[in-house]
Amino acid sequence: MTKASFRRSGLEWFSSLPACLLLLSVVLFSTSSDIHNQMLRGGEQLWSGYYKLRMDPVEPTCNAERDIEAAVAEELAKQPADDDPMAMLLGAQEKNPADVRLAIERSIAECKTAFHSYEELKDKLTPGVKAYRAVELFIADLIAFGLESQRYILVLLVMLCAATATLTRHHIAMRAMETRLDYTVSLTLQTVANAMLLGSSLIFRQTSLNTGTVVSSEDLLLHDFWVAGFVGLTLASLYRLVRVPPGLAPGGQMNKAFLAVPLYTVMCLISGTYFVLIGHASGIGIYLGKMVELADMFLNVGLYVWVGMMLKQTRLATLVFNIFRPWRMPPEMLAVVAVLVAAVPTAYTGASGIFVIAAGAVIYSELRAAGARRQLALAATAMSGSLGVVLRPCLLVVVIAYLNREVTTDDLFGWGIWVFVLTAAMFSAVALTVNRQSKFNLASSSEAMPATLKALRSLVPYALVIAGVVLFYRYALDVRMDEFSAPRLLPVIMLSILVYEHISFRSRKGKASGDINHQGLERSVRGATNDTTAEIGALLLLLGLSVSIGGVIERSHVMQAFPQAFDSAWTAMMLMVVILVILGMIMDAFGAVILVTATVATIAYSSGIHPIHFWMVTLVAFELGYLSPPVALNHLLTRQVVGEAEVLAAQQEGGTFYQRHERIIMPLIAMGISLVLVAFVPLMFYA
Repeated sequence: MTKASFRRSGLEWFSSLPACLLLLSVVLFSTSSDIHNQMLRGGEQLWSGYYKLRMDPVEPTCNAERDIEAAVAEELAKQPADDDPMAMLLGAQEKNPADVRLAIERSIAECKTAFHSYEELKDKLTPGVKAYRAVELFIADLIAFGLESQRYILVLLVMLCAATATLTRHHIAMRAMETRLDYTVSLTLQTVANAMLLGSSLIFRQTSLNTGTVVSSEDLLLHDFWVAGFVGLTLASLYRLVRVPPGLAPGGQMNKAFLAVPLYTVMCLISGTYFVLIGHASGIGIYLGKMVELADMFLNVGLYVWVGMMLKQTRLATLVFNIFRPWRMPPEMLAVVAVLVAAVPTAYTGASGIFVIAAGAVIYSELRAAGARRQLALAATAMSGSLGVVLRPCLLVVVIAYLNREVTTDDLFGWGIWVFVLTAAMFSAVALTVNRQSKFNLASSSEAMPATLKALRSLVPYALVIAGVVLFYRYALDVRMDEFSAPRLLPVIMLSILVYEHISFRSRKGKASGDINHQGLERSVRGATNDTTAEIGALLLLLGLSVSIGGVIERSHVMQAFPQAFDSAWTAMMLMVVILVILGMIMDAFGAVILVTATVATIAYSSGIHPIHFWMVTLVAFELGYLSPPVALNHLLTRQVVGEAEVLAAQQEGGTFYQRHERIIMPLIAMGISLVLVAFVPLMFYA
């Protein structure tokens, strides 16, 4: 590999490379726990009682050769102390020689047993045991260090990636910065919001020190991490404010300029202002601190984004689409296939927005390459993560069951299958009937099947690589592929695929067809991490501030303005649908579930709505909220990954009102009808 392959920009050295190391450390620490469990089992199988050999045996201090007669005589001769409370309470009692002898004999027997066990353990401590133990204890220390440092890794990752998103202008907003006014307004408010975050964190730190309770050095260090991170973020936004990039159009309109302000900035200004007005200036810092309590979940979000960006560097998605190309499906049908196939990985990521960021660019590019119009491809990309959130083993459903004793994961996943069938049918019906611009002229099976089988053969090596990693974890580390293990397995799977492609294409150099353009392992990982860094910063900061917005809703007691129970389940359901869709517009899924559990859920239960029914409605309503203007988070994330140029090109296409806005209207029709059916049809049978 040439020296040029390893040249990195300053941003890569100080942002992408550290972020890559942080993400790898998360995978390493979590995998170390699996390795340690197997080492403990292996040690017990190799050396019975290995758990006793994990520490050096301590020689007993008792005397196993005591003279029993002399010990009995000495004990009988002892007089109780004058200040013995038992003697003062019960009075002097004569010692029974037989009892004294029995106690001493037992003591000597126990001492001999202890010496015998000590000698046995010493004999078992062979050099092999000591070497094995050294490795096992090192991994145990590594796990302990990983658990302790998890909070700091999250803060470092959030701050590092947020600063990168600021410097690269990659935060999520309603529209991109196109004019100088857009840029000035956006960066000014970002600087104000970042300064507000810094001030809140400083006040929270000082308040913690002044409460009189002891603040541990670990918690104080965590406060310092937040403060230092927000100092860096404020400086980054100030730098960007001063250094205006070339290429911006002069002038601008103030109403459009405010739409270029990132969503996290808007949330920060709203929540920060509210907390200051109620005399609780440390509020944002406190609610951001709650991110740390769920550090593993937010780190998993980062890992999923990284996995998606590595997927973008492989040919896997192209090869999967190659299976369907021989059938000459119309673009509308191919969009349906893409959304249905995407439901499976979405179930592992746990949230639709995460999947859109992770794989949206791949889905969009493949649909466009297959001939789909821009509006249709954008609609399918935004919808790609919306159907799988009700399928096993979605982490969001697990969180719901954990927070609500009224439901179980089996119940939710069982009914989730039917909700998936309904939403898939609705999207298919809308995509294939409304505004269908292509004829159904599918290829015959005799024509398409040979090409399909050939495309499937190209996927066999990838399937073997994936199966190899999954089986290794299953049988070597006793880890099954599920919602808990997926965050650490998927990065290993994608790295293994990149290694396979690197070896395979290098060995076929000069022989491969022209459509293969593999950059090599190092460039692929570097490119994936470069994309990941800005995406993680934009997404995690938005998720953290949505938790703060949830705190505003909770502290303002907005929900108490509504009755705590309704006489009619139908009336209650209508209110629930409106509230849940609005929450889906302004909050991330996990934060919204926590807020709904504490507020809306009890009203629904008291009004006669079945808990399983309520949470199915909640999941569908959230997805409709993520697709609904004016925020339409999934559409913003889609624009984030496919590029502003593609969205602008789609908006400039002509046609009817529906055709000009198909990317917005199609998902709304599909999910809107699905929500109405999921919300009200079951009430006909039990309300």
